[in-house]
Amino acid sequence: MLNIAYVGFGKSTNRYHIPYLMQRQDKFRITRVVTPTLGKRPAEQQALEATGTIFSTDLNDILADDTLDLVVVVTPAPAHYITARQLLLAGKNVIVDKPMVETLTQAQELVDIARERNLFFMPFQNRRFDSDFLTLQHVLNAGYVGRPVELEVHMDHYRPNSATTTGGPIDGAWYGHGVHLVDQIIALFGKPTSATYDLRATRELGAKIDDQFEVNLHYPDAFKATVQATELATIAYPKWVLHGTTGTYIKYNIDQQEYDLKVGIMPGMPGFGDDAPQDYGQLTYFNPSGDRIEKVIPTIHGDYGRIYDAAYDSIINDAPKLISDSQMLAVIEILQAGFNEPTPHIVQF
Repeated sequence: MLNIAYVGFGKSTNRYHIPYLMQRQDKFRITRVVTPTLGKRPAEQQALEATGTIFSTDLNDILADDTLDLVVVVTPAPAHYITARQLLLAGKNVIVDKPMVETLTQAQELVDIARERNLFFMPFQNRRFDSDFLTLQHVLNAGYVGRPVELEVHMDHYRPNSATTTGGPIDGAWYGHGVHLVDQIIALFGKPTSATYDLRATRELGAKIDDQFEVNLHYPDAFKATVQATELATIAYPKWVLHGTTGTYIKYNIDQQEYDLKVGIMPGMPGFGDDAPQDYGQLTYFNPSGDRIEKVIPTIHGDYGRIYDAAYDSIINDAPKLISDSQMLAVIEILQAGFNEPTPHIVQF
C-alpha cells in the first residue's frame, strides 16, 4: 500500500487521477491533499475526508510528511517545475502532470535530482493508455501496413471563444496538447532526427499564445509523423491516419474515456470507456498473396489508471519506468524547440 498525496484539487485531479485510484485501493491510499482553496469542491473533499484524507493549504505539510510514498503534482503548468523541485529536494517520489516543465534545462535538473537521490520521477503521460493509441500500436506491431511511411495524429476541437491571451509558451496549445501527441510518437518510434514547426494563434489575430500547430517529426527510412491540433475544427479530421508500404489504417474519434469522464461516468461503471462499433478503425491492406483486404479493427480498451500501476511497479518492484528519462527529456526538447525561432522553422536534433 502506497501513501499518496496530491498537490492540487481541481478538475484534472478529480477527473483524470482520483477516479482511477478508487479502482486501486489495494495499492494506494490518499492521505493528503494540498489545495489553495479549501471547500471549493465540497462533495469531493468530504468524500475523501471521510476516508481519512487530510486537506490543507500549505505545501510544507506534504514536504514534512515522512509517511508519504508518492506525491502527484496537478497544479497549473507554470508551477510544475518549482513544485516538483521542492518535492524532490525533500526526498519525495513525484509524478508531475503534463507538460512536465517548460525548458530542457529544467527537465534535466529534475531528472538529475531524482537520480542523485534515487527517487522515482515521471510525467503523467496518461494518453499512452488512450484506447485509440493502444489500437494503433497493435496495428503497427501486427505488421498490417508493412513499413510505416507516414503517420498523422490530430487533437482537434471547436472552441472559438476560449482563447488564452496571456502567458508564455507553456500556456499554449503546443505545450498543452502537443505534449501528449509528441510523447505518443516518441513511445512508438523514438526521438526524431529533425522537426518542422508551424505554430500559430488563429482565434484572436495578434495573440501571443498559440492555439494551433502542425509539426512534422522526421525519421530515417523516409518516415514522417505529423502531430496537429486546432481549436477551430467544426468537423474534426480523423484522429489517426497511418500509411505504410502494404496498407492504410484510419481511426476517427477519441478515446471514450474522455467523453465518459466529462459526464460523470466513472471507471468501474458498466460500459465505461467502451468504443462504439461505428467508431472502430478501418484497415485496408494487401496480404503476401496480393489480396486486397478490408477489415474493422475493434478498439482496445484504454485505462489511464495504468500510469499508476506502472508507478507502483517501479516504486515497489524496481521495474523500469514507463516513461524513461531519455523519453521525457526528448519530449521537452522537442516542445521547447518550437519556440527557438520564429515560426515556421526547421530544427535538427
